[in-house]
Amino acid sequence: MDSFVLSAVIFALMLGGILLGALLRSTLPDHHLSRDSQDTIRLGVGLIATMAALVVGLLIAAAKNSFDTQGGQIRQITADLILLDNLLAQYGPEAKPMRAEIRRAMPNFVNRLWHEKAQTAGPFEADASAEKIYLEIQALAAQTSTDLAQTRLLLFAESGSSIPLPFLGVLALWLIIIFASFSLFTSLNATVFISLSLFALSAAGAIFLVLELNDPFNGLLRISDLPLRNALAPLGS
Repeated sequence: MDSFVLSAVIFALMLGGILLGALLRSTLPDHHLSRDSQDTIRLGVGLIATMAALVVGLLIAAAKNSFDTQGGQIRQITADLILLDNLLAQYGPEAKPMRAEIRRAMPNFVNRLWHEKAQTAGPFEADASAEKIYLEIQALAAQTSTDLAQTRLLLFAESGSSIPLPFLGVLALWLIIIFASFSLFTSLNATVFISLSLFALSAAGAIFLVLELNDPFNGLLRISDLPLRNALAPLGS
């Protein structure tokens, strides 16, 4: 599911929690809202809020680490391509057709790489033209081509979301309980509702940030493909 849609759904559920708390306040008998009841509920909600804060913090850290790792792998592929081209240049005119073929294959290579990462994980499919170039490079005993292939496969192996939907569902339930408790013991006037809505928006924004970082080849926080596309300068005549 799209990260914006999912975070918007969670935001709507938190707003529903605010309204649920206000509804319970107006329908429950007074002795259910006694001072002892309030203290007990606040202790329980404090525990849930602490767990939710820890989970969100861990999710942000894990998603940021995944984003940085995959960004580093793209930079490694870019550096390997530049190094490989420089190595091939040392072979002189013999390697010039191969260098030209690599440049022709670059747009398709980048498009394929981003397409694989943007889709759900599936079986790896080798590209015939890329395999042909790889075998030709291997004939020249270029070790960099092996490093490039390994990084490419490692990047593919990290496809797919690392945040299960049931996990987000539990986090959303915790947030609903927290925001329901806020309006359970306080009259829901315009100021309180707007303030609680802004708090809910902030929490939904944190979840949106986690989902965006967890999917670095889509969305707003997207790894740029321009450095990889522009890695190799045009060959001179």
